[in-house]
Amino acid sequence: MEWLTSYWQSLSWGSIALGAGVFVFSLALSFAAIVIVMVKIPENYFSSHYEQDFLPNSSWLVRWGAVILKNLLGVFLILLGVLLSLPGVPGQGILTILLGVIMLDIPGKRPLEARIIKRPNVLSAVNRLRGRFGKPPMVMD
Repeated sequence: MEWLTSYWQSLSWGSIALGAGVFVFSLALSFAAIVIVMVKIPENYFSSHYEQDFLPNSSWLVRWGAVILKNLLGVFLILLGVLLSLPGVPGQGILTILLGVIMLDIPGKRPLEARIIKRPNVLSAVNRLRGRFGKPPMVMD
C-alpha cells in the first residue's frame, strides 16, 4: 500500500498528460484499423466457402516477410483488444480482437472469427459501419 501512495505523490501533470495522450493515440489507431479492415474485407469473408491466398503473385521473400509482419500486427491487436475489453477502459475491445484474429495465420481461426462476428451486437456494428461506406452487409453461413 505504501508503494501506491508514493506512486500517486510522484505523479505530475506532465506524466498524466503523456499517459492520456498515448491512450488517445492508441485508441484512435485501433478505431482507424477497425474501420479500414472491416470496410475492405469482402462481404463473404466469414463464409465457410471463402478462400483466398495472401499475396499469391509475389516472390517468396516478399510473401513471407509480409506474412510475418501481418502476424506480428495480429498479435499486437489481440493484446490491445484484451486491454480495451477491460472494465473502465473505453474502446471496441471485441472488434479489435476480431481484427487481430483476422490478421493471424493460425489453424482453426475461421470458427473463432465466426463465433465473434456472429454476436448480434458485433455483427450489427460491422454492418452499420460497412453501410456508411456503401459496402454490402457481411454474409454469414
